[in-house]
Amino acid sequence: MITLNGKESKTYANLNELLEENKFRRELIAVEINGEIIKKSDYDTTPINDGDIVEVVHFMGGGAFA
Repeated sequence: MITLNGKESKTYANLNELLEENKFRRELIAVEINGEIIKKSDYDTTPINDGDIVEVVHFMGGGAFA
């Protein structure tokens, strides 16, 4: 098992598989595994191991109006 965004989840072979199965849009996210930010260029080759803590953060547009 891994922890994905604070919830228990199954273990995936690699980060690419996790992103595809959970329908994350690569252009709108940042990924951290065990406290380390993963470069987008490494998403396809980064393994996911049992016990990993994965955080996927979505970028959101918007801002404040004065």
